Amino acid sequence: MHAAFETRAVATRPATRCKALHYSAMNTIARTLIRPSTEADLPAMQAIYAHHVLHGTGTFETEPPTVADLAARRADVLAKKLPWLVIEVGGVIQGYAYANWFKPRAAYRFSVEDSIYMAHESAGKGLGKLLLTELLAQLERGGIRKAMAVIGDSANAGSIGVHKACGFEHVGIMKSCGWKFGAWRDIVLMEKALGAGDSTSPE
Repeated sequence: MHAAFETRAVATRPATRCKALHYSAMNTIARTLIRPSTEADLPAMQAIYAHHVLHGTGTFETEPPTVADLAARRADVLAKKLPWLVIEVGGVIQGYAYANWFKPRAAYRFSVEDSIYMAHESAGKGLGKLLLTELLAQLERGGIRKAMAVIGDSANAGSIGVHKACGFEHVGIMKSCGWKFGAWRDIVLMEKALGAGDSTSPE
């Protein structure tokens, strides 16, 4: 199984998709590039994730991983021929997304859990949807049949919203399974079938 990594300039997509967007949003998209991550992107990705760890409930980590930690996680994903992408605007990294097997056992090799983290200042600009859409497209081309989102905090409207916008369906909630910032936090489960889903054999 191999997921093709691509470099995609969003500005080259049909202009009709942007008709309803405000001019400033169109200008942002015109300067947007989604591409495979590189080792040079690790410090920027670590800074983005550290902000979520320290200030958000989308992840239940409580101590930010180091750049070296993140490099090891990225290497594990790439070794499985899965994509780890970044989105940049005007040359500045605004977010990253990747997928890993839902569980480490081989039977899960056609099912993944996605992760997406955006810079705080990029909220509300539609960049998360662009990035997640591209990640899902690459996963589908690589033979993945099911994408799952395990979203920290049932109040995490941003992550729930971007997954819903990309076609994910709500599966359920695991109540009060994380304790962060002095409160119990739920986990929201969402899923999306890719390609032929479970209608045919993946092999």
